[in-house]
Amino acid sequence: MLLTNAPDPAYLAADEVIDHEHPLVRQTAGRLRRGSADTAQAYAEAAYAFVRDTVPHSADTGNPLVTWRASDVLRERTGICYAKSHALVALLRAGGVPAGLCYQRLGVVHGLIALRLPGRDRWDRQDPRGNKPGIDARFSLDEERLAWRARPERGEADLRTVHATPPPEVLAALRGAADLDHLWRLLPADLPGSAELPGCA
Repeated sequence: MLLTNAPDPAYLAADEVIDHEHPLVRQTAGRLRRGSADTAQAYAEAAYAFVRDTVPHSADTGNPLVTWRASDVLRERTGICYAKSHALVALLRAGGVPAGLCYQRLGVVHGLIALRLPGRDRWDRQDPRGNKPGIDARFSLDEERLAWRARPERGEADLRTVHATPPPEVLAALRGAADLDHLWRLLPADLPGSAELPGCA
């Protein structure tokens, strides 16, 4: 089971990064809500598809702009996995769905999200990275459909901590990068203190 670091209200809170009180985030959430069935799961699926499919991953497009604040990701329509995760968490929280950030150690740290839907006794991970040949991530509650599977034999791991806010290492990389090329040199290789999922050590 995934671990959380803070009480549930932290997973609905707004801050400088997950700025879901920003008008653009609220407007986007409103459009998604009107376009989906009136359930938390339907809204979550719509928000996931929106971020995965309409915000291209910077590595796929070569866009040099580095975004990190959720509203900036939605405005500029670009970002790496961390930034896209910030945008999705902001949209989920704007819709009243508790959500947080989680990570995989895959040579560098890869960002994804976890959400907790009403009636479910666990956090479900989702990966909004964006699909391309060889990557087919999907919203799923029954079986994880992430962009990548961690390979323990290569030292990779699924980190089971669900963060209410981005870890300092992630935020430092995003804020410190002058452009996308610079960002690749700043990405953290691990997140000290994050627990691994059983069987991944």
